[in-house]
Amino acid sequence: MPSFDIVSKVDAQTLDNAINNAKKEILNRFDFNGSKSTVDLDKKTNVVTIVTEDDMRLKAIEGSIISRMMKQNLDPKSLDFGDEHQASGNMIRKEITIKEGLDKEAAKKVVAKIKASGLKVQASIMDDQVRVTAKKIDDLQAVISFCRNEDFGQPLQYINMRN
Repeated sequence: MPSFDIVSKVDAQTLDNAINNAKKEILNRFDFNGSKSTVDLDKKTNVVTIVTEDDMRLKAIEGSIISRMMKQNLDPKSLDFGDEHQASGNMIRKEITIKEGLDKEAAKKVVAKIKASGLKVQASIMDDQVRVTAKKIDDLQAVISFCRNEDFGQPLQYINMRN
């Protein structure tokens, strides 16, 4: 039976390029002249750590990261902005987590929307992805177009299309 998988992944190299471009942009901006702001990406845990002096600079760094991600064709919905914390002195620290994989709640939401659509397909949760099977490929393509029109709170990719 034809099938495909619905996943939520971010390309690590493209993300690294986007963060590095954002760092370069911040270093060259006039309003960051003399600033002690830093942006670090931990590739193992997929966490971006921002340390800066004030709230205005923090918002500017976040905006730069989002714009660079969009230019690299990465969806900013994959960013999970954490809370701001006071670091040493008068510095502000913020951690941005990169969402990888579908958690149980999002997977259940995807499966429920697919079943409610009335298409003749079967959707099942497998670890951090959703597998969709059907008798005809046309039904699978209808599911893909249906899911692209819905908002699940994070970007979805459609992989492993099999006959």
